Amino acid sequence: MSEKSIRLIDERYLARAMPAPVAGRPPGANIADRFGRRLHDLRISVTDRCNFRCAYCMPKSVFDRDYAFLPQSAMLNFEEIYRLASIFVGLGTDKLRITGGEPLLRKHLERLIAMLAQLRTPTGQSPDLTLTTNGALLRKKAAALREAGLRRLTVSLDAIDDPVFRQMNDVEFAVSEVLDGLQAATEAGFESIKVNMVVQRGVNDDQILPMVEHFRHTGHVLRFIEFMDVGSSNGWSLDSVLPSAEVIAQIQQSHPLHPLDPNYAGEVARRWALDDGSLELGLIASVTEPFCHGCTRARLSTDGRLYNCLFATEGWDLKTLLRNGASDELLRGSIAALWEQRDDRYSALRTEATDALRKRRKIEMSYIGG
Repeated sequence: MSEKSIRLIDERYLARAMPAPVAGRPPGANIADRFGRRLHDLRISVTDRCNFRCAYCMPKSVFDRDYAFLPQSAMLNFEEIYRLASIFVGLGTDKLRITGGEPLLRKHLERLIAMLAQLRTPTGQSPDLTLTTNGALLRKKAAALREAGLRRLTVSLDAIDDPVFRQMNDVEFAVSEVLDGLQAATEAGFESIKVNMVVQRGVNDDQILPMVEHFRHTGHVLRFIEFMDVGSSNGWSLDSVLPSAEVIAQIQQSHPLHPLDPNYAGEVARRWALDDGSLELGLIASVTEPFCHGCTRARLSTDGRLYNCLFATEGWDLKTLLRNGASDELLRGSIAALWEQRDDRYSALRTEATDALRKRRKIEMSYIGG
């Protein structure tokens, strides 16, 4: 194992001291942080492994053959994930997103999906259950996931041109196989599929219009994501960011389009549609148009740490509480205390303040999901 890998492993296990739990917090009691942001969305990472080596997420220079991924014993099992998810849902969380790494690498994931699909909010509704994948295993898994109760999917696809896509995933994976996975998902009955493209200036920005042309009339939603300074190993620089405003301007040269209203308060993507109705677009502009003021997302890592921000440097260890016999009441009170002290707003402060923060090692995106 390389010295660099050892350093990353040591640092990712750092955790902040747990605040005192909020006593007597009953199920169904919605919570809000210091800026009044409620806990709407929980992203659950089920593995820190991935079969791609995209430079903006898991570059080979860091995640090489010597990199030590989490052992099975360190990962939350499905029953532990279900228990924590049920507590989050009881505190007002309406949306659960399964992430990784690449979540479809987790064996028997459909069993976890079936468990989570049984959850109900305090008002008796099913939480919005969705999953983000690179699509490499979707042909094999789509039908089982749908049958287990998954209703929505997001597939990452950074280029429609095969050489560009192979260069970006850095494992020579063909774009045709991701497209085949998308087709399998449609055949399995998924009606809501989003396709996410991380745009990097000078790398894949020539793929914007080809992606638009390909996904017109498919019924999928195509979303463009600004290249973000997540983690500490992706070589981020502001020069590599293509602002979402430029993406829209580029598309407008070929297709008239108009803005759409948000689906819900706190939605991160600004919605657009081509005037002919052939495609809905989403623009996620974390760098140039920060949306911290409406961020309602928490992230649960593969090994049971809670992170209140995608750009976090530290998390809180919920797994130890679980495995030391904590009651649901204690877990509920601890999670409420963690959220209610939250004041994270990294993107909104992306100035000299975050230039200083950027020098600190942040949690890698592959560890807590996007």
